[in-house]
Formats: sequence, structure tokens, C-alpha cells
Amino acid sequence: MEGKVIFIGAGPGDPELLTVKGQNALKNADIIIYAGSLVNKEVLSVAKKTAEIYNSASMNLDEILEIMDTRTKQGKILARVHTGDPSIYGAIGEQIEFLRHNNINFEIIPGVSSLFATAAALESELTLPEVSQTVIITRPEGRTPKPESESIKELAKHNATMCIFLGIHMIENVARDLLTHYPKDTPVAVVKKASWKDQLIVKGTLEDIASRVKEAGIEKTAIIVVGNVLNPGDITPSKLYDAEFTHEYREGRKNK
Repeated sequence: MEGKVIFIGAGPGDPELLTVKGQNALKNADIIIYAGSLVNKEVLSVAKKTAEIYNSASMNLDEILEIMDTRTKQGKILARVHTGDPSIYGAIGEQIEFLRHNNINFEIIPGVSSLFATAAALESELTLPEVSQTVIITRPEGRTPKPESESIKELAKHNATMCIFLGIHMIENVARDLLTHYPKDTPVAVVKKASWKDQLIVKGTLEDIASRVKEAGIEKTAIIVVGNVLNPGDITPSKLYDAEFTHEYREGRKNK
């Protein structure tokens, strides 16, 4: 039997937000390597009793790749469990490169990103007509370098909805960079551990969000959302359900 690595997006935290396909893959996995610093361990409750389970928080890349290599050669199914959706800041690129180089079969099962759990927690739509039709997903530069054209300051020029990962520990710098182009009264929300039982929401403006976050004691595992979609006032309805608007599936009232 040929082995395989299955990357699974475990969702943002709530175990019920794990997809059915992801859950089925976990049930069948012989080996599970999960990102223990972020993935809710309840997600692993469906694993079979004989599964070998490793917490990658205490492992380096070489150790992870060695297990992938040896176990798949033994015909094992290995589930590599990442938080949220693995395609966003999931660090799967280097793992995929190794698997391709060594002709090891793999599959990626998408998951619910913490970004979308954050939007749900805020009861917000990130794309509103005449307010913002663009969502920028980014992070501030830290130990991981960024192209200069993707700096927070440069991206702020668009005044679009911006969703910032991995930046809560430098919220003061983030707010300062955003203020180069967003007005100081632009709404901002921070959601810590979206969808978890201990989820925490802090709201403010670019002028005061840093102090509010410090006061709440939030230092990690949070997403920053910036933009007028958070406080849009009267919303302009989408054309999709406008009674006057004709589209492929419905003739508008004015055409009758």
C-alpha cells in the first residue's frame, strides 16, 4: 500500500468547524502531526486509538519531514493538521516542496480560516457595496521579511478592508502605519481566539485601538480588522436581490 500525507485545515478553534472531509481523514489517519500551539486538541478526538500523535510545536522541520518520509514509505496515512486554512500563513510550502521532491503523495483539505470566524464573531460582512469590495489579508514584517511594496503603509493606500494576522504584539506600530492613509476615526476590531469558548472582542478606532488592546491584555492569537465595513451606517443593498435588477436567474420588476 502506498502512503500519503494529508494536510488538513482544522478550522479556527471550534471543533464543529472542522469540515466533514477533514474529520474523515483524521479518523483514518495512522499518524497525526498537529500544530499544538494553535489547533484545538478536541479536533483530534475522532482519531483512532492506534494513531501515533505528534505535537509539532516542539518539533523542527527536519523532524517533521523525517516522520513523513519514513511513515509514508511504510504505507501509512499521515495527517498533517494545521490551524484554520493551511494556505494562509500555514508554512506548508516547504513541506510540499519536500514531498514533491521525494515523490510522496499528498492532498490538501481546506479549512475554515480564523479570518472568517473573526468576521462571524463581529457579525460583519467584509465586502459591502460602496464601502469596500476588496479584502487585503496581510501581516506586519517581523522575523519573516516582506516585500517593501507589501508594507502596511503601502497597503493602507487602498483604504480597503484590511485583515491583519500575526500583528497583535506590535499593535502600536500597526496602528501608526495604518494612520498614514486611513482616517484616525476608522473603525478597528480585534478578535482573540475566534470561535473558541474564551473568544474575546475589542473594538475601537485607529486612534485608540492600541490602548484598548493593551488594557485587555491581548498579546497573541488575534486578528486585527480595519475598515468602514465595521461601522458602515446605512447599507446600500446588493444588486443580487434588488427587485428591479435583472440577472441570469430572475427578471427584474422594471422589465416586466
